[in-house]
Amino acid sequence: MTVPTPGPPPRPADPLQAVEQAVAALDGLSDRPLAEHVEAYERVHAALSDALAAGSSGGA
Repeated sequence: MTVPTPGPPPRPADPLQAVEQAVAALDGLSDRPLAEHVEAYERVHAALSDALAAGSSGGA
């Protein structure tokens, strides 16, 4: 039995949609504990970086 190795998530087909989803992840951040803010911003930063890379490579 072969166990699939986890890899990076697939790149979104539409980088603009990825940006919108990343920014939407900040909705309600002010209602969450301050200690969670850094992690939330780091996740959004990573998602935006991925979207930028996908956009600059033509989405491939």
